[in-house]
Amino acid sequence: MRLDGRRVLVVGAGTQPSDDPDAPVGNGRATAIRLAREGAVVACADRHEGAAEETAALVRAEGGSAHVLVADVADAEACDAVVAGADEAMGGLDGLVCNVGIGGGSKLEGTSPEQWDHVFAVNARSHFLLCRAALPRMADGASIVSVSSVAGLKPGSRIPAYDASKAALTGLVKHVALEGARKGVRANVVAPGLIDTPLGRWASAGRPGRDRTPVPLGRMGSAWEVAAVIAFLLSDDASYVTGQVLAVDGGLSTLM
Repeated sequence: MRLDGRRVLVVGAGTQPSDDPDAPVGNGRATAIRLAREGAVVACADRHEGAAEETAALVRAEGGSAHVLVADVADAEACDAVVAGADEAMGGLDGLVCNVGIGGGSKLEGTSPEQWDHVFAVNARSHFLLCRAALPRMADGASIVSVSSVAGLKPGSRIPAYDASKAALTGLVKHVALEGARKGVRANVVAPGLIDTPLGRWASAGRPGRDRTPVPLGRMGSAWEVAAVIAFLLSDDASYVTGQVLAVDGGLSTLM
């Protein structure tokens, strides 16, 4: 219960709908459930109310406390509103998890300026807006985690807008960490690799070779393994960790 009493907003707490009868959980839902298991009160935010409600129901089924918020983070005003709503609903804000990201376009010649801008609005600008709104509301000991991708460390998705927007999170979060340090607020990046989620399976369907990527540990990861690292970074166990990028990728980004 290392997060006992902490109040955490998870943006992107739903899981993408899937027709797969054996569909795995997504990173956002696994994170919300893991944080609640660690004792946190969780605000589950998603652009799809039903997805957020389902996550909140799973949290409550385990005896946790959850609130539901709806926001499309491509809208700047919605980013401010969801942070304010979580702060009001929980009576404060001790943690923020930014777990939002989309792809768009293909190679450089197949990506329109409009697709590029939309991907950056969701994958980078929303993280900026959420952090900007949350930081003044946070007190000493609070923590922010942005979920990026190993595609931000090396070009892996073959979608330049996605890779570039994920790389941008490193620069953004390092600045958030610098400003947050003045008031004792930490900020870090988690960069998942090949993770078995509904979105991951969708990506593999479009690029079958993805599943054959030679991961040093010999397998894909799970959303629960990503959630465990996020919980660590939100906790006092990581009290001297800030401005860092932690890859959860089975060694893919450093050993291959």
